[in-house]
Amino acid sequence: MRYLIKFSYDGTDFYGYQKQPGKRTVEGELEKALYNINAHKETRIFSSGRTDRGVHALGQMAHFDLDIDITLYKLKCALNSLLPDDIHVIEVKIVDDDFHSRYMVTRKTYKYYLNMGEYNPLMRTCIYQYNKKLDVDKMRKAITSFIGTYDFKIFVSNEAIKDNYTRTIYEANIEVDNDIVVFTFVGNGFMKYQVRNMVGTLIKIGKGKLPVEIIEKLLKNEAPNKYIYTAKPEGLYLVDVSYK
Repeated sequence: MRYLIKFSYDGTDFYGYQKQPGKRTVEGELEKALYNINAHKETRIFSSGRTDRGVHALGQMAHFDLDIDITLYKLKCALNSLLPDDIHVIEVKIVDDDFHSRYMVTRKTYKYYLNMGEYNPLMRTCIYQYNKKLDVDKMRKAITSFIGTYDFKIFVSNEAIKDNYTRTIYEANIEVDNDIVVFTFVGNGFMKYQVRNMVGTLIKIGKGKLPVEIIEKLLKNEAPNKYIYTAKPEGLYLVDVSYK
């Protein structure tokens, strides 16, 4: 039987999502729990995508196959009883045997949180403590340049080798609430460091270090990648994953 889970995690104490030998990862903890549930059989889990070290998730999705007979309620309870406190399974459902949590994604939503106000030590692992004022109007003008279908290679980590760097961003906006700046991106997919690089470049624009037009120039390969800055991981959240 194939199952799909929706889960959240605090990425602070993980060495990223992807399983790595000798490292504490989200994927590693999930597969460890499934090993105990699935009659001590190695059970692979396939997520909608990977998140970087220090990045959080509110609505990550993943599928796996189990050989045992178990109700959805008991499976959710069993997972949460075996997982550490910084991972929580929100929902479990049965899906078709040909369902794939990565290849069938239609939309993903990421949000990035930045604090322009006083440093808050209690929020240092979940909101980027920038603690300086930014020109939000300039950033709002610049972020709209990301909307559309583009080759985003210049905004992607050199470690991410892809056959195709073209992605579509449907929505991109900025909201501010009591000095907390929230960047939102909705697209059909995102690559390694892409959102952090987009946010980091917007921060440079808000700081007055780059012109608003730099985003368009970067997307057209009319400006070098030296103008791209990578925002810190702790402000980034995978919020939602949608399927057909």
